[in-house]
Amino acid sequence: MKINRVAATVKGGRRMSFSGLVVVGDKKGKVGIGFGKAKEVQGALFKAFKDARRRVTTIQLKGTTIPHEMIGRAGTSRVLLLPASQGTGVIAGKAVRAVLECAGVQDVLTKQYGSNNPLNVVKATFNGLSDLRTKEQVEKLRGVTLA
Repeated sequence: MKINRVAATVKGGRRMSFSGLVVVGDKKGKVGIGFGKAKEVQGALFKAFKDARRRVTTIQLKGTTIPHEMIGRAGTSRVLLLPASQGTGVIAGKAVRAVLECAGVQDVLTKQYGSNNPLNVVKATFNGLSDLRTKEQVEKLRGVTLA
């Protein structure tokens, strides 16, 4: 998803390191995000993949879209996720699109608010997706039937 070179200023000059942001998914409703830091790019990506595989979560889908409107939050980033009719596609920015496509969402409208820092945008999208509930789940939680 994203590799970032980071420099820490120390007594002898600048010390370089790398951070990696990774999104993994099976395109069938499971998605995970990971973040890793290391002195080399390969080490950072390895740590990020390991973290992403550990954080894989099942997402509730309704056909090719999401069951309802949701706002995901992380830091100062907010991502509005709206269900869309079939054939619409994924209308989203780069960071949001990566998470949604890995999750298997094919039709969705999104809007990004606040910070556009990729790490926070990915976290906000993941937060919104993990809070989605189907009608049946809500009925079971509340103990009522919904119209």
